[in-house]
Amino acid sequence: MLGGVVQGRQTRAAWPPRRTALPRKLHGGDILRRFAVKAMTCEGSKMGAVRPQARVRRRCARPAAARPAWAMSGAEFTSARMAARMPLDALGRRVLCGTDYATVRYVGSVPPTAGIWLGVEWDDPQRGKHDGTYEGTQYFKCRHPRGGSFIRPNKANFGVDFLTAVKDRYGLNDHQEVQHGTENTLVFGKKTVEFVGMDSIAEQQSQLNQLVDISVRECAVSHAGQKEEIGRTCASIRHINLSKNLISTWETVTAIASQVQNLETLNISENKIEFPSTLTSVSSVFSKLRILALNQTEITWTEVLLCAPGWPALEELYLTSNNITLSERPDNVLQTLKLLDLSDNQLLDGNQLHLIAHLPRLEQLILRNTGISSIHFPDARFGCKTKMFPSLKHLAINDSKISQWSSINELDKLPSLRSLQCHNNPFTDTEKNPETLRQLIIAKISQLEVLNKSEILPAERKGAELDYRKIFGNEWLAAGGHWNPEKNNPSEEFLAAHPRYLLLCLKYGAPEEGELKKQQPSTLKNQLLTLTIKCPEKPEQKPVERKLPESMTVQRVKGLLYRLFKIPGSELKLSYKSSKLEGKEVELDNDLKPLQFYSIENGDCMLVRW
Repeated sequence: MLGGVVQGRQTRAAWPPRRTALPRKLHGGDILRRFAVKAMTCEGSKMGAVRPQARVRRRCARPAAARPAWAMSGAEFTSARMAARMPLDALGRRVLCGTDYATVRYVGSVPPTAGIWLGVEWDDPQRGKHDGTYEGTQYFKCRHPRGGSFIRPNKANFGVDFLTAVKDRYGLNDHQEVQHGTENTLVFGKKTVEFVGMDSIAEQQSQLNQLVDISVRECAVSHAGQKEEIGRTCASIRHINLSKNLISTWETVTAIASQVQNLETLNISENKIEFPSTLTSVSSVFSKLRILALNQTEITWTEVLLCAPGWPALEELYLTSNNITLSERPDNVLQTLKLLDLSDNQLLDGNQLHLIAHLPRLEQLILRNTGISSIHFPDARFGCKTKMFPSLKHLAINDSKISQWSSINELDKLPSLRSLQCHNNPFTDTEKNPETLRQLIIAKISQLEVLNKSEILPAERKGAELDYRKIFGNEWLAAGGHWNPEKNNPSEEFLAAHPRYLLLCLKYGAPEEGELKKQQPSTLKNQLLTLTIKCPEKPEQKPVERKLPESMTVQRVKGLLYRLFKIPGSELKLSYKSSKLEGKEVELDNDLKPLQFYSIENGDCMLVRW
């Protein structure tokens, strides 16, 4: 050993230990064999000859990297070994230090210390110490004032190639220590695997060719490896999860994907990637790609559009948590897209949505937790359908900043909308009762079938629309509404706030004066409904009149009828008729809903069947 640590003190072995122990002239190759110094290579006897000790000291003035290994101090030799292991393209590479991720921003010396340092910017700023400045000299820049540090190269894990990660993940790495266990097993490290015959390892490795779905998440993948090796080893791959690795450039992604002929799904989320800044030539690498996840990759919308020509068959694109702002229309690209997820991009606003409004096949748009505060489609008047988002069926705007009901009115203009998620927006705070809030949204959007992941049944829609018609009846009259169609002329302000109200009046009739009485104090007497209960299929059973609280659930009503008719509640089917519904029958199909949910009123007839 040329140097070492003895009791915490760095030492240098004497050179040579004893002059009498060595011949007068010793070739470099002999030194290598005797002391196992692999970093030194010599050609000819003169280059490796040992010289008198004084002459060695004079030559030590040269930089460590330029001196032979035997002439270095222990610290210098360690630094040289670290530099030898560091990749030549270390600058800009992603590294892993323990469990923390960082990007290399500087490679070189940091006086007055000796050796090579890496200046890194940590993903987690709390891990750092400074902004890249040390003792007044700025070596690199950081986004966060305390996001940077200096580390030695041997502390940085620069990652492995894709195929090595696959073999490690699936227990088929050639470098794993293999020991023979019992007669029918092999021991791979701590794993015991049964085998038949001596070719079991080859059989296991051949399974790589059968893998269709591969996940190497958090496996420190940083590069593709040997050219064409992935295609030869894993020929059946269709789906790859490369999330949270050490990939630093889009070229690396392309190098891996180019060896997978039938790639359909690719997830490279949580990699801080440098994307092309100019339009590149279109290749067929991603010609079959249908699903692409680029969450938390720091990609911009401009970079998305520059790469998009290479994704001709893409159907689903995930771009969450990238601080994206939509800056231009995706003309002639992303035309096959069916799902777009822009969640957790706080810089989005409603006007930016117009730039993606003409994607012809977009069916699902996910905008959770964005900066969107309003939605409007200026090309269509109320009661008409917009030409924007022609195929949009599913919209998620929950956890956003929408504060006005007018944005919910606008959603009725979408011609294909069927499903909406909108909870946790400021406009929902205007109504304390969640059931009433749900009814208002249902009544405002005519074609909605699913709200906040809960199906809207026909009876629920009918009840919601009838209630909406009554709730805003007095406001309708005050704004110029009238039961006589010839005198019915509500103001523009009312129609803007309630664009479907006139359609609901046409559908169910204008609300009668008795329905629009001011709400009386909430006493038990005022909450009781007088209902006539009939059994239409049992004519011998006489009608019964009962007063029931409007807050009573359908399940409790069935319990009451069980005691009345001696029929098990589980076998009862309830419905009701109202004179205002022109003989139509409404089924009470949810045992957990109260009677008021179905808009049952005094004098209505409840029908019981079993």
